[in-house]
Amino acid sequence: MLAMQYAFTLPADYDMQIIRRRVAEKGHFLDAFAGLGLKAYLIRERGVHGSLINQYAPFYLWSEPDAMAQFLWGGAGFGAVVAAFGRPQVQSWLGVCTLRGAAYGTPPQGATRQSAALPAEIDPQQWVEALQQEARAIAQTPGVSLVACGIDPKSWEFVRFTLWDKLPPAGNGEIGYELLHLSTPQLEQIAR
Repeated sequence: MLAMQYAFTLPADYDMQIIRRRVAEKGHFLDAFAGLGLKAYLIRERGVHGSLINQYAPFYLWSEPDAMAQFLWGGAGFGAVVAAFGRPQVQSWLGVCTLRGAAYGTPPQGATRQSAALPAEIDPQQWVEALQQEARAIAQTPGVSLVACGIDPKSWEFVRFTLWDKLPPAGNGEIGYELLHLSTPQLEQIAR
């Protein structure tokens, strides 16, 4: 599994209904994309749920690396995003785990994302084991639909992505998002 995210921070006076309409019209295009485990169409809206900015920030879980490559330079969808907003910096992480949560099967309404750097004095294997243990505990939290973790071995940064059945309780260094649409063509292959 590979995790991936890019974000477009938009002007403070940007009409976020433009993003909502775009996702409503085009979000279903990836509902059957081969090799895609999950795409969460996420936004942050200034003044809503504590957000200070407007942002469109989709998050992906790929079951196959070739599918991620096909998406990024195969013209399928990402080309339209680049044409509309410019080419973003794409972050990616090698998968550590993807776990079904206590609310799996309930349509999620929001997500949280947390990331931090691995301290240099910690062995990566110990860190992975700790991430997996923490993810298992989070998956048991009421309202959690899914939790996924990954590590970028270039920067040694971890990411934890959590889908919630309601708008998320952001805090503790987490970024909260509203979920507009969820494409899950091969989620069953990666969610255990």
